[in-house]
Amino acid sequence: MNPSDLPAEADFRAEVADWMARHLAGRFAPLRHRGGPGDETAHAALRREWEQEMAAGGWIGLGWPRAHGGRELPVALQVAFHEEYARAGGPGRIGHIGETLLAPTLIDFGTPEQQQRFLPGIRAGQVVWCQGYSEPGAGSDLAAIRSRCWLDAGEWHLQGQKVWTSLAHESEWIFVLARSTPGSVGRDGLSFLLVPLAQPGVDIRPIRQLTGEAEFNEVFFDDARCAADCVVGAPGDGWKVAMALLGYERGLSTLGQQMHFSHELQLLVDAARASGADRNPGIRRRIADAWIGLRTLRANALRIFAGGDGAAGPEALTYKYAWSNWHRSLGELAMDVMGTAGDLQAHDDPLRRLQQVFFFSRADTIYAGTNEIQLNIIAERGLGMPRG
Repeated sequence: MNPSDLPAEADFRAEVADWMARHLAGRFAPLRHRGGPGDETAHAALRREWEQEMAAGGWIGLGWPRAHGGRELPVALQVAFHEEYARAGGPGRIGHIGETLLAPTLIDFGTPEQQQRFLPGIRAGQVVWCQGYSEPGAGSDLAAIRSRCWLDAGEWHLQGQKVWTSLAHESEWIFVLARSTPGSVGRDGLSFLLVPLAQPGVDIRPIRQLTGEAEFNEVFFDDARCAADCVVGAPGDGWKVAMALLGYERGLSTLGQQMHFSHELQLLVDAARASGADRNPGIRRRIADAWIGLRTLRANALRIFAGGDGAAGPEALTYKYAWSNWHRSLGELAMDVMGTAGDLQAHDDPLRRLQQVFFFSRADTIYAGTNEIQLNIIAERGLGMPRG
């Protein structure tokens, strides 16, 4: 797929750029290039308002079917939107988990009643969701989760703990993978629940990290409740639903992520010129390698969606491994470009942001599946190799 093959793409890109220029201004101007990885606590309240601004402009649910309130745009135009959004400095989306992960899951696996209940709030930019997958003893090995749930008197009861839950403190709802069959192990006996956070039995505790921010949280469930019809798919089918959701995570928004990376690379180039580090042949070579790597990521992303329906094929299994290692290397290069100026905490851009890239990218090859887990996934699911 080459997005430029679509005649309407240039006009659509101009439409997106014009809307962003007019709306990411005034009181929303401080949001430019803010709220990305490592910076997700920035202007949280204003970014919630930005979600509703985007909803009013018709920019949420671009790929959703029209029957569910979406615009059903072709893949090429969705790619164009994500790239132009990031190019304009669009802030990190506080509603992206609901829009890009939960909504496609509900469209594919949810009941009509669930779709009618939950999709409108996401589409309107009014309801924020977070993801309850990882646990202290089940980070990369999701099948080892121990949180349990049971159905009693018309309600699901939930007991356990989730960790590294992004933006839980800003969310109204959480989707949770929990063990519903007593004595089950591994991928069997799991259920996928939709749980309100504002209730007794839910305790959200922030985790302060290396960047100084606390967008991650621990979430404790002590007999938390949700209605009997808040299970997606059949009880016990949670693994299938959860894996489908992770497939959506490798979706079209990755093109926007790459434009954010491009902005970080430009900050690094500007810092190298300002400090004179660009005169170092080794630094110049590494900057060139970073640029080549970013272009390769984009080419691979377009190859992933070559089918034109937005579905990620087996090629997508390589994407997380590729971008996380590229981004970690960019963070290391940023520190070398800053030199001794990077040894002390910076409070002004661009050094502050480059330090954020370094600190946050240390986790890129760990969260959402470590490098080792990713290589296992590529070998087993992508290449059909036997499990060791």
